[in-house]
Amino acid sequence: MPEARVIPLRPDDDPPPPPHRPEPSFEEQLAGGVEFLRRRLTGEYDTDEFGFDPDLTDHVLLPLLRPWFERWFRVETLGLENVPDTGGALVVANHSGTVPVDALMATVALHDEHPASRRLRLLGADLVFQVPFIGALARKLGTTLACNEDAERLLSAGELVGVFPEGFKGVGKPFSERYTLQRFGRGGFVSAALRTGVPIVPCAIVGAEEIYPMLGNARTAARLLGLPYFPITPTFPLLGPLGAVPLPSKWFIAFGEPIETASYGPAAADDPMVVFNLTDQVRETIQHSLYRLLLQRRSVFS
Repeated sequence: MPEARVIPLRPDDDPPPPPHRPEPSFEEQLAGGVEFLRRRLTGEYDTDEFGFDPDLTDHVLLPLLRPWFERWFRVETLGLENVPDTGGALVVANHSGTVPVDALMATVALHDEHPASRRLRLLGADLVFQVPFIGALARKLGTTLACNEDAERLLSAGELVGVFPEGFKGVGKPFSERYTLQRFGRGGFVSAALRTGVPIVPCAIVGAEEIYPMLGNARTAARLLGLPYFPITPTFPLLGPLGAVPLPSKWFIAFGEPIETASYGPAAADDPMVVFNLTDQVRETIQHSLYRLLLQRRSVFS
């Protein structure tokens, strides 16, 4: 059985500068907007079998997310050279923040700052698609159901797939447990990578834990609303709708060197020990990387 090669993230390295993309002029923006509306009205745009709508993503959804990425959270992206320019790869990240904003910021980072402008196809829980409007937007952005079948189809097609194995246990954990990874499930993401022979790229995200510090969980309200948790934060529900505004924490998103899986062969996906060992190594790599990034950050908000 070959040994998995796990290379830690290197947050102290100077990241290469993001590719320069000049801002379009007002006239170009206006012309682009008019052309976008024409395509939407005439139906001259494409979606794939999962519902991903690149036209809407590029002209509406990503522009809505960029101000949060660039000015509110001031995200610094490290290790982009570790994400392949082409072909399938599985990005595995920690999950936190009460609301899964971290997945959206990782999507912006890879599209806007990676030299190949890679699209991150997120895997979402059932609940995401059960919420009116949000579920439809998630599909448009490229998110699909977190199941091995969909993950393998995307990876086999050469897509960059993003998974957050902690799920709701991570995003809904109390603030007192911040930056402590929860259990990574049964390793389904590792099985998908093994079957398709794609590399696993560990990703550590610092900053999301502080946007909605979860001080308590109103379990009765959560059960009534059919939610995995109902957060109580310093601003919500005390401030009502204003409590939904995230705190402007300073973010780092760091991509580690890939862990190759091709040498194992597809049959290894059915070997529980291989799956367990790889899952544990990915988890430990991300956990140690989080600790290093926290030491590098000057403060929560700078």
